[in-house]
Amino acid sequence: MKRVLIANRGEIAVRVIRACKDHGLESVAVYSDEDRASIHAGMADAAYSLTGTTATQTYLNIEKLIAVALESGADAVHPGYGFLSENANFAEAVINAGLIWIGPPPSAIRALGDKVSARKIAAKAGAPLVAGTKDPVAGHEEITAFAQEHGLPVAIKAAHGGGGRGLKVAHTMEEIPELFASAVREAISGFGRGECFVERYLEKPRHVETQVLVDQFGHAVVVSTRDCSLQRRHQKLVEEAPAPFLTDAQNDELYRSSKAIMKEAGYIGAGTCEFLIGLDGTISFLEVNTRLQVEHPVSEEITGIDLVREQFRIAMGEALGFDDPVIRGHSIEFRINGEDPGRSFLPAPGHIRQWILPTGPGVRVDAGFKNGDTIGGNFDSLLAKLIVTGATREQAIERARRALAEFTIDGLATALPFHRAIVEDPAFTESFKVYTSYIENEFVNTIPVYTATAQPLESHMAPEHLITEVNGKRFEILVHAPKPLVKRHRAKASMTGGSNSTGLTSPMQGTVVKIAVEEGAAVEVGDLIIVLEAMKMEQPLMAHKAGVISNLTAVIGATVSSGTTLCDIIDA
Repeated sequence: MKRVLIANRGEIAVRVIRACKDHGLESVAVYSDEDRASIHAGMADAAYSLTGTTATQTYLNIEKLIAVALESGADAVHPGYGFLSENANFAEAVINAGLIWIGPPPSAIRALGDKVSARKIAAKAGAPLVAGTKDPVAGHEEITAFAQEHGLPVAIKAAHGGGGRGLKVAHTMEEIPELFASAVREAISGFGRGECFVERYLEKPRHVETQVLVDQFGHAVVVSTRDCSLQRRHQKLVEEAPAPFLTDAQNDELYRSSKAIMKEAGYIGAGTCEFLIGLDGTISFLEVNTRLQVEHPVSEEITGIDLVREQFRIAMGEALGFDDPVIRGHSIEFRINGEDPGRSFLPAPGHIRQWILPTGPGVRVDAGFKNGDTIGGNFDSLLAKLIVTGATREQAIERARRALAEFTIDGLATALPFHRAIVEDPAFTESFKVYTSYIENEFVNTIPVYTATAQPLESHMAPEHLITEVNGKRFEILVHAPKPLVKRHRAKASMTGGSNSTGLTSPMQGTVVKIAVEEGAAVEVGDLIIVLEAMKMEQPLMAHKAGVISNLTAVIGATVSSGTTLCDIIDA
């Protein structure tokens, strides 16, 4: 292995590029049209255009990625996470092209990527499991029947999903049909397949996982446990290692069952076994992520193991050469997403106008963006990850408070205000009463809606970076030329309620994926009107008043801006 194509973008692409440099490998980046001036495209030894703006046109396009890999002279492909990282067809295409796939065998991806199949493997391995359907459901009627037999709440899950997409929790029988339809839409949008299964949903569960490495000789190690219980919309916001407040028996079971699952599946490479732990201490297998995780740095920080370089070594046929590492210290990761915690974490595309990273003891930042970048709505909202490590959990939290205070981003809303609040919340810092839906159910959110601050005049003689392409390959040119003075005005906060006296307005920039009403339909408060998608997550818009739908302008597939009136609800 000498030259690695990284089939991804943002901070994970930057992370893999750095690992390539450390390992003496050349790196090849790919980029969409809006990522032409990105950090990852500029850092790599070579960068090639994928010619397009959407994920389907670019980072999900297997033919384009293989063609670029061959054209660039790459002999290996690293998929990062998200996009095609858990796509067995992509892994096979890479291998069939004569390239090294830096990931598990396609057979293991298929077996574990299908969550129904993964449950069967976990059962064979003797891992703990809650009740669930053995196969994907054909429709919402089967989910209702399951709920009648096993009770509510139930979790509806995309069989080929991950990262919280395609996961819906039904607390009533009445909401099952719509939640099932939404899960299918998200699954198709995010993963290209809409099959879903259902299982009992544990109340107030912790989300605990294990980072596993397996070499081609069948030797498996657990690098560490991690707790990922602080989530919004079933997507992780804060992760830490090792998972705190576990008994020795729980820890031993997590290690044992994780290795057994991976061996049963014929796994090779880096992967993560995820579990839920109920209030009574019951452990239930959740899924296996057949890739590197977003939160992998916390495991690295407490063991000294570079997980990306271990992926390289395993892909090159080397033996791990070590057993379960000794854990030293405690590490916490804070995902810095482009979303507004003051508006229920709505995605918030925008233009970065200030970007100041924290430094100091125990602080690491993995970032994929920089000051001046524009963050669109086509991709995930993750901008950067703040990883803070201390000798103890208490010290890590103390350092986190300082680092979060130093971290400054302006020009768009981010999750930073939430993180600053959570490190002052005793439910997280002391008693650890957080669980997967703690943010929605118990966190007292007094975070104000984001409002951009005024900016100074732009520099009159600032040099400008221009990007040019020759046969799809990226070249950078620095132009020193006068720029017109542009005065920045104070931005106004978007409407928080998504409505005015009669109009239902979009609370964010997004794409219309469903219209649940027709012109002239009568609606009640709380009825579903429209579903938007932004940064790969669905956002339902409900009626803010009772009345009749009028002036319905929304069109499925159309992109709407924040504040756009989508319809009026007039008095009957």
